[in-house]
Amino acid sequence: MSEEEPPGTAQPPEPAAALPVEPQPESGPAAARSRGRRRRDLVAAALIGVLTLVLGFALAVQVRNADEAQVLAGAREEDLVRILDELNSREDRLRAQIAEQRTALQELSGSGSRTGTALQEARRRAEALGILNGTLPAQGPGITLTVRDPSAEVRVQDLLDVVQELRGAGAETMQVDGVRIGLSTAVTGTAGDLRVDGTSLSAPYEFLVIGDPQGIETAMNIPGGVVQAIGNRGGSVVIEQSQLLEVDALRPLDRPQYAAPDDD
Repeated sequence: MSEEEPPGTAQPPEPAAALPVEPQPESGPAAARSRGRRRRDLVAAALIGVLTLVLGFALAVQVRNADEAQVLAGAREEDLVRILDELNSREDRLRAQIAEQRTALQELSGSGSRTGTALQEARRRAEALGILNGTLPAQGPGITLTVRDPSAEVRVQDLLDVVQELRGAGAETMQVDGVRIGLSTAVTGTAGDLRVDGTSLSAPYEFLVIGDPQGIETAMNIPGGVVQAIGNRGGSVVIEQSQLLEVDALRPLDRPQYAAPDDD
């Protein structure tokens, strides 16, 4: 028979299974000191890297300078003189470029902003183009050239030759009998009934021309030119110099028929 346990005796409890313990993050002064040490290590590594790069660059520059010094020490006197001349020339070019840049800077900032200077230049160019195209009046020194044609023998080609020779002599702008001469001016008709851009002319034909008075008169009186040709036809040309003439006849702007601005 087996021994029976006496009644009322408690059985010992079975041992519980051990649970894994999760590591807790460090906290407190020790954790702060640890983070501080890691941060200082990173900063120190970065400084060491920068110092290494600077030291390498300095060594490379020193080696290069040493090589150049050795080359110059072994060069001939003629080579040294040539190198010195090249360095002086380069220095002069650099100084000239610096002076140009300073002058441009003073022009842009001294009298106004860059926008103001650009606007003034654009206006000046627009005025010059307007005078050349005949859309703006003009005044200045020039000549008055009068073509007399008592026999009505002056032809279309004669007036065209007058215009071309005036342009070749340096005329900047001109008008004839109240009609402004432009790039697209057309002379039509017959002798005694000439037209400029469709406007009838009547002799004598008076040209108002702005340009160098003396230079234009000298060029027009060259032997074999248009003055002599008109004289051979029974006409004559009279030129009077003036220090102030006004060309006030205007040409209408030509409106393009097929072209249009590109919006892109």
